[in-house]
Amino acid sequence: METIKGHDLQVPDAVLAWQLDGKGGVDTIEDNDTIDAEHPGWLHLNYTHSESANWLATTPLLPNYARDALAGESLRPRVTRIGEGTLITLRCINGSTDERPDQLVAMRLYIDERLIVSTRQRRVLALDDVVNDLKEGAGPQNAGSWLVDVCDALTDHASEFIEQLHDKIIDLEDNLLDQQIPPRGFLALLRKQLIVMRRYMAPQRDVYARLSSERLPWMTDDHRRRMQDISDRLGRGLDEIDACIARTAVMADEIAQVMQEAMGRRTYTMSLMAMVFLPS
Repeated sequence: METIKGHDLQVPDAVLAWQLDGKGGVDTIEDNDTIDAEHPGWLHLNYTHSESANWLATTPLLPNYARDALAGESLRPRVTRIGEGTLITLRCINGSTDERPDQLVAMRLYIDERLIVSTRQRRVLALDDVVNDLKEGAGPQNAGSWLVDVCDALTDHASEFIEQLHDKIIDLEDNLLDQQIPPRGFLALLRKQLIVMRRYMAPQRDVYARLSSERLPWMTDDHRRRMQDISDRLGRGLDEIDACIARTAVMADEIAQVMQEAMGRRTYTMSLMAMVFLPS
């Protein structure tokens, strides 16, 4: 593939505009830089920003099919090969304190051996892990390792959230043994979070599995092996989600039983009081 000139990747409102130095670090892209497979460029854009949106719509570096997807058209996790590049949509845990973690954030990216273009609207918290590694000089060295590191970070955050949901279920089960009923709507929200995670993480696992089996020229056998490990790890998380969903159904029945018994006791008490205090 032909090299890319740095001035072709100048987007004034880009979130990040970096060139991987091939040693685990990054440099800011300058006009005279040469972008190639040994030193690929990474543009991270907010597609709602005007200059980023204009660059996505007009740059000749992207295939036409990728433009709409990178501009927010694609939602569910998927992977599509386009010539020598690959278009990928992924979902990650929402790190905003104003929103629930299960309101997942979408990240879309186009990647080939010399160029990575990733787009988002809301902040992708898991991407900070990769950014920090690159700043410290311990990050990915090429496009293939960048993709593996990003998918690994996304899966780490998903696994942590799944573990948090699992801990909540254990606490609920312990409370039910003591006849303690959770607040109204708590179990319904927990179940919804599990279902949302299942809905998006299942196709995301399939994306990882496909990336591990595709013979992409910019991914090595080690990259594919690591990607398969990530797919397997997310698969174990999905098994945990399925088990948790089943446990919430059992808890719903148990809560209904506890409430029915409590209602029966109150009715019995009221009947006794009526017999004592009401005139015959």
